[in-house]
Amino acid sequence: MPLSPSTELLAQNLKSSGFVEIYAHHDVDGVAAASILCTALTKIHVPFHLHIRSTITREMIPDDTPVLLCDFGSSIPSLPASVMVVDHHVPSFSGDFHVNPRLSGIDGDLELSASGAAYYVARELGENRDLAGLAILGAIGDRQEFLGPNREILNEGIGNGVISTMPGFMPVGRTLYDRLFLATDPYLPGISGNDTVCREMAALVHPDRPAEDDSFFLSRLVLGVDETASAFALQRIVSDSYQLEREVIPWAPAMAAVIDACGKSGRGGLAVSLCMGDPAGLEEAWDIFSVFRQRILQGIGSAEEIDEGWYRVNDQIVSSDVADLLSTDISRLSPVFVITGDDELCFVSARTPPGLHLDLDTIVRTAAAAVGGSGGGHMKRAGATIPAGTDTLFRQAVMEAIPA
Repeated sequence: MPLSPSTELLAQNLKSSGFVEIYAHHDVDGVAAASILCTALTKIHVPFHLHIRSTITREMIPDDTPVLLCDFGSSIPSLPASVMVVDHHVPSFSGDFHVNPRLSGIDGDLELSASGAAYYVARELGENRDLAGLAILGAIGDRQEFLGPNREILNEGIGNGVISTMPGFMPVGRTLYDRLFLATDPYLPGISGNDTVCREMAALVHPDRPAEDDSFFLSRLVLGVDETASAFALQRIVSDSYQLEREVIPWAPAMAAVIDACGKSGRGGLAVSLCMGDPAGLEEAWDIFSVFRQRILQGIGSAEEIDEGWYRVNDQIVSSDVADLLSTDISRLSPVFVITGDDELCFVSARTPPGLHLDLDTIVRTAAAAVGGSGGGHMKRAGATIPAGTDTLFRQAVMEAIPA
C-alpha cells in the first residue's frame, strides 16, 4: 500500500484505543473519511463519538482521550503528539500518527483525498474492501483525478464488485429539470437557475431516454449555455462516472453531492448515516441538497466583485462552493478569492482556474499570518480566517505575492 507504514501505525493505535473522539470536516471528503473509519471501528468493536465540524482548532481538542481528525488537522503544528490525523492538506503537524499522502510523496491535490487515505487505514483495521465506494467520494467532491492511489482504489472497487463504470449526464438531481435547474457541477451560466429555460430543455428528452444518449438535447444544451462558460464546464456535462453497488445512492456524483450538502448544511449526522448504509433519511437528504444548491446559485448570482478576481458573498456556508464555480466554470485566467464573514472574522476561499499554477497554500498562509489570521490548504484550493476589517490588507499581501 502506498501509505505504509503510517497507515499501519495509526491503525494499531486505533485498535489499542478503548474509545476514540473523532472530528471530521463537514464536506463530502471529511464525512466519507469519517464514515469509513467509523464503519471499520464498529466491526472491531472500538467505541467512538463522531463530531462533524466546519473547522477545527487546537482549543477544540480534548487532552484526556484519544482523538482522530479526518480531513483537517495537518495544518495545525501545535496539535498534541498523541492526536491521530488522516488528511491530505499541506502538513505542518509532526506527530507520529499522521496519515497524509504528501508525507509519502503523493499529490494530495490530485491523487488521494482524505477519504482515500482513510480507506487505506481501514484496510489495516480489517476486511474493509467493501468501503471502496465511499473512498472515491472524496476524490469526486474535491475534484481530484483518478490517478495513482485514487486509481488503485477505483480498480480495487471494480475488481471486488462494489464499483462499476458508466458514462453519465453529470448534473445531479432527482429529475432532469432538477438536474438542469440546480446544476452547479458543472455550473451552466444561462441555464442553471433559469426556470423557463430548464423546463424547455427538460421537455426535449423522452422520460425513458437517458439524457446522455440524446444528441439533440445535448447540442441544444451546449448552444444554450452563456459564452462566459469555461471549456472545463462544457467538457463535464457528459463524462465517465461510477455506480456504487452498495451505497444508498448508487450514482457516485449524486451520492457525493447529497452528502456534501447535508454536511455543510449542519446535518452531518444525516450525512454519516447515509454513508453507513441507512436509507431512512434519504428523502430528507435530497430536500436538503435542493435547498443547498439553490443557496449556491443565489450566492453566485449576488456575488459582488470588489476587485479583479475578488468577490464578496453574504452566505458563508456556500462561499467555498461559489469560489469553485467562479474559478473553474467561468472562463478566466486569474485566481479567485471569495470573502465572507461577520463582525469578528472574515473567511476567504481561494482557487486557481485550470491551467494556472500558483502555490495558494503558501500565498494564503503567509498573507493571513501577516494580518493576524491563519490559512492554508492546497496549492490550487486554499482558505483563510482573518480578523474582521483586515481583508483589504490581506488582499494587498496576496497581490504582492502573486507574480505579475
